[in-house]
Amino acid sequence: MYRKYVSNIARERGTRFLSTVDSLCVSFIEYNGVFYRLLHPRPTILLVTLCPGDRVNIMPASWNLPISEEPPTIGVAVYRETFTYQCLNYHPEATINVPSIEHVDLIYQLGSVSGRDVDKIREFKVQLIPSDIVKAPTWRDAIAVYEVRVMNRLDVGESTLFVFEVLKVKVKPGIADEWSIDFSKTNIPLHGGAGRVFHRVDPRKVFAKKSLK
Repeated sequence: MYRKYVSNIARERGTRFLSTVDSLCVSFIEYNGVFYRLLHPRPTILLVTLCPGDRVNIMPASWNLPISEEPPTIGVAVYRETFTYQCLNYHPEATINVPSIEHVDLIYQLGSVSGRDVDKIREFKVQLIPSDIVKAPTWRDAIAVYEVRVMNRLDVGESTLFVFEVLKVKVKPGIADEWSIDFSKTNIPLHGGAGRVFHRVDPRKVFAKKSLK
């Protein structure tokens, strides 16, 4: 019954399912590593937040993604044991700062300690400047910055997905056009999923073939 159902779906959608003989030639094995590593490398951002005691914190985050265009939103998953989680509950604004590949050492250092124990801004000599809209400051050395406000949140397991509404987007001059960052002029760190491993974006473009329809 199930195979008949799948075949009907395939005919309706114009999808070609492999025959039993063909499918025997395709093999997968179960992946025993940490599940999310097959979804890496991922762009890493630096999330700057305001915290209790008039402190500022900064945390690397590679679990981030655009969510919607209207309104413009970005999601960032934050482990609920982090100081950043405490800070976002204290003040619901932040800046999402895009670093260049040259800052991988700083990114790793910032992710290796907790802002609860260490004043990371002072310890790592992070230079901050005022933002235009939000109270949370901007990292001076970012190549791009999103000024954001918490719009929603979703608790999943040990983490909370913070949905940030984008209030303003800024970029350093000369490194981006309306389509993307110009990777012949700068590059961004893609975290490999574990430890100190980072990747860079290949500046060569790959164009998909135009549809024949």
